[in-house]
Amino acid sequence: MKISTIQEAMMATVNFSVPDDVKDAFNEAYKGQNKSAVIADLMREAVERAQRKQRSHKAIARILERRKHAPAMTDEELQTAREEGRP
Repeated sequence: MKISTIQEAMMATVNFSVPDDVKDAFNEAYKGQNKSAVIADLMREAVERAQRKQRSHKAIARILERRKHAPAMTDEELQTAREEGRP
């Protein structure tokens, strides 16, 4: 294997304080598993979820901004457009 294709994972130490009941429940739920790997996976999932949420909020903001500049239609115009589009 070429040296240029080998990448070492950068590791950081993270310290969190959690309530004892959360720690106990975590230890019970993940008994016998590599806790560091489990926490890393959970953190990745949380980051992905936060990023999806942020993208969703930005998309909604863009849609709402575009609606401000969209031509207004009356209820009658909307109803006519719906009926004309039906087979």
